[in-house]
Amino acid sequence: MNQDPLRRGFTPAQAAAAQQPAQPQTPAEAGTMPRLHVVGVFGGLFCGYLGLSSVIPVLPRYVRETFSGADVAIGLAVTATAFTALIMRPVAGNLADRYGHRMVMRLGALIVAAGGLLYFLPLGLPALVGIRLLLGVGEASLFTAGAVWVVTLAPHNRRGQLIGLYGISMWFGISAGTFAGAALLHFGYGAVWTFSAAAPVAAFLLISSVPVLAPAGLAGGRGNLLPRPAIVPGAALGLASAGYAAVAAFVVLHLQARGIQSGVYVLSVYSAVYAGTRLVIGRLPDQLGPRRVAFWSGIGEAAGLLIIAAAPNLPVALLGTVVMGAGFSLLHPSLALMVMNRTDRSRQGAALGAYTSFWDLGFAIWGPLLGGIATGFHYPAVFVFGAACALAAVAISLTVPQPSAQPAAAG
Repeated sequence: MNQDPLRRGFTPAQAAAAQQPAQPQTPAEAGTMPRLHVVGVFGGLFCGYLGLSSVIPVLPRYVRETFSGADVAIGLAVTATAFTALIMRPVAGNLADRYGHRMVMRLGALIVAAGGLLYFLPLGLPALVGIRLLLGVGEASLFTAGAVWVVTLAPHNRRGQLIGLYGISMWFGISAGTFAGAALLHFGYGAVWTFSAAAPVAAFLLISSVPVLAPAGLAGGRGNLLPRPAIVPGAALGLASAGYAAVAAFVVLHLQARGIQSGVYVLSVYSAVYAGTRLVIGRLPDQLGPRRVAFWSGIGEAAGLLIIAAAPNLPVALLGTVVMGAGFSLLHPSLALMVMNRTDRSRQGAALGAYTSFWDLGFAIWGPLLGGIATGFHYPAVFVFGAACALAAVAISLTVPQPSAQPAAAG
């Protein structure tokens, strides 16, 4: 059966190409998982967020004691990173497309480390807010470039799973960093600042240990910072984030209003379910398709929020948290996979950065809006509103066109 290609009518050049074995550019294209490379990227993200989040439990006390700052100043100092992250995610993604994921991710780690060192300077409150704005640039660069890099490392049938696990790495970094910051405060603010600078240096070293497996698909020009494939899934993500904002901000107060004093356990259960779902069934978006999983995930989020709204006791509230957490956990990677499936490889960084920015935008909107709903209509209305937003996210996600075939350059 192995006939000479020249006898089958091929030109000499075609015959030579036909006799050459296919050489995949990356392990992902070969269907294998470069585990040590993924560990370097995941570890870099974890250490970066370890440093970023270590100052979170410390900043309110620091602003109060050092600058006699009011509550508004404390809130601004803590959340200032979100403003620059919202703007910089698409920019960072575009830069990663043009100059390489590793370079932008390492730059993000260095910016985060520099921000940790700047805490030592005897500057005023406006300068502290400026440092936090700079850290938002570093956070956006670190996360966005790494997210697309992970997708290029993953076999096509595991991209959704890797997107989900990447988010878990960030989540663990935030949790561990918050704990570390609170513990280090016993040794003074300097210990916290040192840790917040040292952890991203470790991130830089881990990221630097990962070789570039293939040249990045560089975009031909500056490109649109809001690629069209990111808009509809991003809008769905922004709507779905209302449910998480409701749980994070109001579930403890909601349960306290009903005489349930152990509401803090709900947040712990949510974190465990969120992480566990991605670890156990994180491949579902790849196996069943992102649209189907996004549909049922949004339904699960809405159902869980309605259970929490009506919960008469802690067990029922915990049940609602399990349902909501399991649904919301897979919604983000499903929507992200929709973006990646419809975006050329050379533009995936900008697309994923723009998509993630909808999360930041949603948080900026839902925080004060949900507070107004709680004031005017009481706490259950907050969770009912979150459920309505989750259903709206489902409806929007169903309008995303499904590609008839996966793009060859999608990685």
